[in-house]
Amino acid sequence: MKIAIVHSFYASGQPSGENVAVHDQVSALRAAGHDVRLFAAHTDELVRDPLYPLRAAARVASGRGHNPLAGLRAYAPDVVHVHNLFPNFGRSWLREWHGPLVATLHNFRPLCAAATLYRAGAECTRCPDGERWAGTRHGCYRGSRVATLPLSWAGRRGATADPLLARADRIIVLSALSRRTYERAGVPPERLALVPNFVRVSREGSSPAQSGRWLVAARLRAEKGVLELLRKWPETQPLDVVGDGELLTACKDAAPSSVRFLGHLDRNDLRSRMPSWRGLIFPSRWYEGAVPLVYIEGLAAGLPVIAFEGSAVAEAVRENGTGFVTRWDEPLYPLLAEAASTFPDLREHCRQVYAAHFAESTWTTRICGTYEEAGRAADRRTAVAAGVATGEAVDS
Repeated sequence: MKIAIVHSFYASGQPSGENVAVHDQVSALRAAGHDVRLFAAHTDELVRDPLYPLRAAARVASGRGHNPLAGLRAYAPDVVHVHNLFPNFGRSWLREWHGPLVATLHNFRPLCAAATLYRAGAECTRCPDGERWAGTRHGCYRGSRVATLPLSWAGRRGATADPLLARADRIIVLSALSRRTYERAGVPPERLALVPNFVRVSREGSSPAQSGRWLVAARLRAEKGVLELLRKWPETQPLDVVGDGELLTACKDAAPSSVRFLGHLDRNDLRSRMPSWRGLIFPSRWYEGAVPLVYIEGLAAGLPVIAFEGSAVAEAVRENGTGFVTRWDEPLYPLLAEAASTFPDLREHCRQVYAAHFAESTWTTRICGTYEEAGRAADRRTAVAAGVATGEAVDS
């Protein structure tokens, strides 16, 4: 199968699980024997243009601008898989591509300027609920009303009018929570396909000895909940924080002496060290558009999870039986004490859940099935269009 992957890469200045997932998926499809070509736009390169902010804003608001159409026509793929167009690709070209098209929704950008459905310390669905300009009033994108305006304008008619969502033959969501959220926004459920991310794990080498310390691995931003976690973290419980971000100073000020800050770790370094931790704490305060890679990597390392209610990870933990789910108003110490005694027995189960649901081979089977569904849907769409043009009735 010839597969075209279209992705606008975020700047490398901050870690992006989305960028990592795209690279991993391209490699997995090639390893499975498919002909894959990546059509990429890199923010790191484009931002050198002094007019980049203006060009990007105009592109987002109008949908017109840089597009991969000429390259796609020359390549003639069996399916086009779009991961992200924001902010470096336009969207108007989608009307001119008539072959099978699949889109992955890594976050909630079609519903929310911030892409998180999170504002002022709480979940926020005002824009998808119909208050289309709320994001601009609150400056939800980068804290700026001016920067948010193009996004609000592009999304003023709701998710069903989004050019990518309207055009895609199949729309991939990465968690059950994301699927429900987009269904509530009006996306037809029959076009949604749940295909979680995967991680490729090497079994080479020996596992490090367990340290008895807990692990948090996240960007230090408000929606990730690390600051709130540290404010209630028990003094007697050892915790390592992996990650960096705008709240680093606040997190250090809030942390008890039992907390260590390890900064940003290379992905391979983090993976190799994961088995040494007692368990993974996941305090996210927003929905999470996907079951995050760090959760999957933790399972592969045999690392059970404590998640806080409300995120896609909490739902996955409950569904897969890979740890405990708690609420922010519940005391943390008793749960940590219980987890310390029960998590050793869960480690092998976590590895089994990884193998059954999040391994590379499982993902490859699911994504190829989705591509085939998109191809059949495209054939029906073409037949309907031909029938309309000739005045003939076409069975759906």
